[in-house]
Amino acid sequence: MSVHPLRIFYGSAHPKLAQEIARSLGVTPGVCTTTHLPDSEIHVMIDEVVRDQDIYFVQPCSVPVNDNLMELILYLDAFRRASAHSVTAVIPYFPYARQERMAKSREAISARVVANLLESEGANRVIFVDIHNLAIPGFFNIPVDTVSAIPVICDYFQKPGFENAAIVSPDVGRASMAGKYAERLNLPLVVMHKRRTSFQETKTTHVVGDIKGRRPIIIDDIMAGGSVLKQLDVLYEQGAVGKAIFAVSHGVLLPSAIKLLEADDRIEKIVVTDTVPQNRPHPKVDVVSIAPLLASIIDRVHHGISISGIIIHS
Repeated sequence: MSVHPLRIFYGSAHPKLAQEIARSLGVTPGVCTTTHLPDSEIHVMIDEVVRDQDIYFVQPCSVPVNDNLMELILYLDAFRRASAHSVTAVIPYFPYARQERMAKSREAISARVVANLLESEGANRVIFVDIHNLAIPGFFNIPVDTVSAIPVICDYFQKPGFENAAIVSPDVGRASMAGKYAERLNLPLVVMHKRRTSFQETKTTHVVGDIKGRRPIIIDDIMAGGSVLKQLDVLYEQGAVGKAIFAVSHGVLLPSAIKLLEADDRIEKIVVTDTVPQNRPHPKVDVVSIAPLLASIIDRVHHGISISGIIIHS
């Protein structure tokens, strides 16, 4: 058991999530202040003593990505200079995760750059949820805990109405994740094969598995522009029935995705976690909380208890 006090601090990205984590842990959140200066610089200040404490700083880096990331980096530096015993960066939505390799020559491996920044500014540990590529933890030389939202989202589908569904992976890369949904919910698995034509556009080429007569539950780790929302035609051409529902760990949901969601009557819901704040509630978007799971992870890490039993690698 750690002899250093457990403290939860948070930046401006998602205060509600951090406060729910603190409430689940039964601790009072620490006080710090972020100021956005007129010239767009960011100033951070820790407003209380943190010497010799174990800090868990909660900051998902969703839109505006670069502002939230810079705020996180500045706080890591501030905690290090304030003599905190340790600082764990709790980043439910990890930035630049889709830029984790060189698809073409002369590209930056941006996810590796972020990892280097976090380490160099004093992070002792990193916790994130459903990382886009499981190679990313290998970019770090510090402990990394990759938590999965699969159990939290699967609880949503335990209610009646999904007995005749099928879990659909939108591409081969998410097939492993979809397989864990299918196993947990005892539903068949269908995999869509697609070809990405640009950062925003993809095209489905064929479907593996039997979707005929079944309601599609399409899973994904991230939904931003909503390109996968355009890929429903092939499922219904293959015999899918009923209204489709999407299960997404990180609902970035840019305006283009909301527009597609509203325009397609075949889509009943998108189920997302609160790793990304949903500042504009939408009747077709249901949010489930990841806070109790993250609180459990933090509590176990702080007290030196294994977390292998509650982590599902996706």
